[in-house]
Amino acid sequence: MQLEGRVAVITGGASGIGRACVKRFAQEGADVVVADLNPERGAEVVNEVKSSTNQRALFVPVDVTSEDDIERLADAAMSEFGRIDCAVAAAGVSNAHYVSGELQQRAADPTAGFLVNKPVEDWKRVLDVNLTGVMLTDRALARRMIEAGNGGSIVNIASVAGKLPLAGAGDYCVSKAGVVMLTKMLALELSGQGIRVNAIGPGFIETPMTAGLRTNPEGEQRVMAMTPMGRMGKPEEIANTALFLASDESSYFTGQTIFPAGGMFVG
Repeated sequence: MQLEGRVAVITGGASGIGRACVKRFAQEGADVVVADLNPERGAEVVNEVKSSTNQRALFVPVDVTSEDDIERLADAAMSEFGRIDCAVAAAGVSNAHYVSGELQQRAADPTAGFLVNKPVEDWKRVLDVNLTGVMLTDRALARRMIEAGNGGSIVNIASVAGKLPLAGAGDYCVSKAGVVMLTKMLALELSGQGIRVNAIGPGFIETPMTAGLRTNPEGEQRVMAMTPMGRMGKPEEIANTALFLASDESSYFTGQTIFPAGGMFVG
């Protein structure tokens, strides 16, 4: 019960890594606020928490690119639970047209996603969700932590792609590299308030975002060639990393990015 008596806010909490974090944190004693665009799946995970643990759970529909939505999320958490102790900013997209739960088909032209060909609107969309959305989430929740005066822990979901460029995914790679630096900046600025900020840089994980690769033999072969451990990670493995960073077990960690990526990045 590493998070007993604590309240965790998790964006992207209805799917993939975010959903795994919701369930893992609840297992460890946290009451959870699930933030996501999808109300049906949000209600599902809330019901899972309530049926499998003794923890309270609340769903709040949120678009992380909207500052108003993020402020409403933070207010809802405070109104329902009276405190925010930890957060996981897991909401993200792999590309501008990504919809969680829908199978992503690889473009016929492999150069279509190159930065010289990519529409600016697509670039902006990915950075709005993956980088600005994380910043808005972090600062709104940090403000409530500062007001409460009890400190806290924030965990951002970056990616190994923030360190390794992937042709055709320039917007995604740049957005995740930005999350790594954002984490360092917030860690520096919030350390005096007792708030730790760290990040996780997963490799290829078995989530809806990678379903297209897993159902395509060529795509799966490319992934395995890039991953020394020879397999994709499980969402639960990332949730365990997030649990470590959110809990007192990592009390001397801040500004760090941990890469559970099967050996893809070891620098």
